[in-house]
Amino acid sequence: MAKNTLKKDIENEAEEAAPKSAKNRKNTANGGRFGKILAFVQDARVRKIGGIFIVLFSIYSLIAFISYLFTGIHDERLINAVNTEHEPYRNFMGKIGAMLAWFFMNRNLGVGALFISFVSFLWGIRIWLRRDLLPFWKSVRLSALGMLYFPAFIAFIFHQTNPVSGQIELNCNQDYTGAWGYFAASWGIYTLGKIGTFLLFAFTACATIIFNLNHQVESFWNRFITWWQTKNDDVEEEEEVQETTAKVEITPDKKKRDKALSNIPLVPEELAVADVASKPPTPETTVEVNFDEKADYVEETSEDVQEEEVIEPAAAIAPVVDLSDLGIELEAPVTEEELSEAEIDNKVQEFGLYDPKLDLSRYELPSIELLKPHGASVPQINKEELEENKNKIIETLNNYKIEIAKIKATVGPTVTLYEIVPAPGVRISRIKSLEDDIALSLSALGIRIIAPIPGKGTIGIEVPNSKPDIVSMRSLIASDKFQNADMELPVILGRTIQNENFVTDLAKMPHLLMAGATGQGKSVGLNAILVSLLYKKHPSQIKFVLVDPKKVELTLFNKIERHFLAKLPDEEEAIITDTQKVVKTLQSLCVEMDHRYELLKNAGCRNIKEYNAKFVSRRLNPENGHRYLPYIVLVVDEFADLIMTAGREVETPIARLAQLARAIGIHLIIATQRPSVNIITGVIKANFPARIAFRVTSKIDSRTILDAGGADQLIGRGDMLFSTGNDLIRIQCGFVDTPEVEEITDFIGSQQAYPSALLLPEVADENGHEVSSFADEDRDELFEEAAKIIVLAQQGSASLLQRKLKLGYNRAGRLIDQLEAAGIIGPFEGSKARKVLFHDEFSLEQFLKNPAQKQPF
Repeated sequence: MAKNTLKKDIENEAEEAAPKSAKNRKNTANGGRFGKILAFVQDARVRKIGGIFIVLFSIYSLIAFISYLFTGIHDERLINAVNTEHEPYRNFMGKIGAMLAWFFMNRNLGVGALFISFVSFLWGIRIWLRRDLLPFWKSVRLSALGMLYFPAFIAFIFHQTNPVSGQIELNCNQDYTGAWGYFAASWGIYTLGKIGTFLLFAFTACATIIFNLNHQVESFWNRFITWWQTKNDDVEEEEEVQETTAKVEITPDKKKRDKALSNIPLVPEELAVADVASKPPTPETTVEVNFDEKADYVEETSEDVQEEEVIEPAAAIAPVVDLSDLGIELEAPVTEEELSEAEIDNKVQEFGLYDPKLDLSRYELPSIELLKPHGASVPQINKEELEENKNKIIETLNNYKIEIAKIKATVGPTVTLYEIVPAPGVRISRIKSLEDDIALSLSALGIRIIAPIPGKGTIGIEVPNSKPDIVSMRSLIASDKFQNADMELPVILGRTIQNENFVTDLAKMPHLLMAGATGQGKSVGLNAILVSLLYKKHPSQIKFVLVDPKKVELTLFNKIERHFLAKLPDEEEAIITDTQKVVKTLQSLCVEMDHRYELLKNAGCRNIKEYNAKFVSRRLNPENGHRYLPYIVLVVDEFADLIMTAGREVETPIARLAQLARAIGIHLIIATQRPSVNIITGVIKANFPARIAFRVTSKIDSRTILDAGGADQLIGRGDMLFSTGNDLIRIQCGFVDTPEVEEITDFIGSQQAYPSALLLPEVADENGHEVSSFADEDRDELFEEAAKIIVLAQQGSASLLQRKLKLGYNRAGRLIDQLEAAGIIGPFEGSKARKVLFHDEFSLEQFLKNPAQKQPF
């Protein structure tokens, strides 16, 4: 009786699933009819052709409109067919241009029709080149207002009232005002009167200016007020100075001279006295200054010398003080202008948010057509296999006197999950101990028992399908779950047993460890992750650092070097294969990490997401070294080979990056085919909470990777277990073939790219003090200026050069290397600042003139 009930349950579930599959196929077919039309419209070639057509049409219409202003009277007679002769049209654009201009200008908008050509031109450029010459929607809004405002205003200016009929008439050609301008002016004069209509036009103009240019108007008004106040203050102070001119007696007596000089107001020490002798004489004092070897001062003054009270030094000198009568030129200190929140919002409204994609605005994401369909989109249900496996499971359990109350089957792409509910009083441990017996009775490659299933009151038995399906990467990429994923770095790994597409965020992992035996799908898994990111991110948003000791796995991505890859400045190949270069790259990433944390500290942000959001909203000044930070993903294939050849040199920077780099957007993906404890050490496991295990040969390897068993029971060919530290999820990895990856990289590589790959910061050599020499002709043009800045500040750091010379980090780093090679600064000393080898600027100049001389110390 129990067997018949279970059979009916499985058949009912199969029947319920079948109509859904048919319905899905029907929807797919219906979507395909319109999908071709939609794909044709969205095709890049069609978009470019349409954009070019709109641009040319806007130019055609603009010339036709302007020409109609001069030939409209003649062409209007031909359009209205007053004559029967074949008289030619005088419009530069012929008959069609004349009729187009007559319709828009005479019958509708007048000169406002010129804005139609303007908006059409901006729209065509937007479609064709995918960039905006001007803020598009702001231009549309102002153009719409202009095409209504100007014809009506012109009609109001050139109107007159007929004394006989009292109707409004125009003193100008209607081609300037159009029917709309005449109607608006007539309605306004009739409804509001002439003065009221004029006030309405004035209010509209003022409201438009204030709404769109408020911050510029306020800035102009504030500058005018400041200039006016400064001018008045200068006049008042000049009058006061003339009334209270100091009477200074220059005497050889030092005490009297100091007392007289004390009457002069104090000025900052940096200001120099410019030729005191050139001071214009006053009626009360005559000063003659002569210089000879015997006396410092010889003076002839009037007999009566009046001494004035000593002026107390002021706390600060106002910038508006005029000291021209004392022969002193005062330059007011310049302070950096700070923008308020309202001014920042106005700046964002005027210029828009910063767009990191603007350098490659025409970049197109890869098309889904580059991926090939593999396998069936819906898993095929084999009723006979389900019935047979169900009976064998029940029979095996009955042999050991274990009764079950219910069984349920979920068919996945490669594995079917049988969920059983044991009868009351049955221990879970008894069922779990029968794993090998159930595998023997089912003649399966390997089964996996989940006792119990997290979140459910059932026990799961995963049984491989006799005919596993291939999960196509095309179906995964095209899924709604991936396309609409609200994640920073979305990665779609494959499909679960419940036939759900599994999407996760690499930024929240934040690092990923992949391990498994040879030939079980690690390379395909790496390609699936990289392809996922290429289908979602722009080259300005993410960069890859690829390490491939085998030299063959990741070479496909060489074609996208100038789009998505990052490398050291002096390297020719972006794919890193040499162990020593791997060590330098990891050290360079550590330098980049420290520099990014410095930027976050100065910006007051906690992570890269907050920092980029602040930079995009134009709240960070690029002149202070701030820049948009792309995510950096380090991919290391065959990590075991690096550990064997470099050991501690590789493990230490990787552990440091794994511990600290998550907040500043550097994420690690490490793959290895040797999951042993000397490769996947405790330090690595502690910093890689997200792990993927493909099939391994022993339970020990499974526990090394996942800290749990189960990976030894996988069936291979992309079958994997994904762990985030809580539970294990069985996933069938999406399959992407090598030719598909080649087509994707070819498509990306054929587009416009950056001049070079992203250059990582340079690092010192192994010894820390050996830096390659630079010839004089190879030195940077800012070398001498950078040397003077370093010596004056007595601080040898790249960040100082960035601030003073407004340079990028890479160029500042090269200047530091050149200064070290020239012997101006000392070697790299870890976290300590470099030692400056010159005390003053004079010794530096002498050294630069004669580099062969010995350094001062």
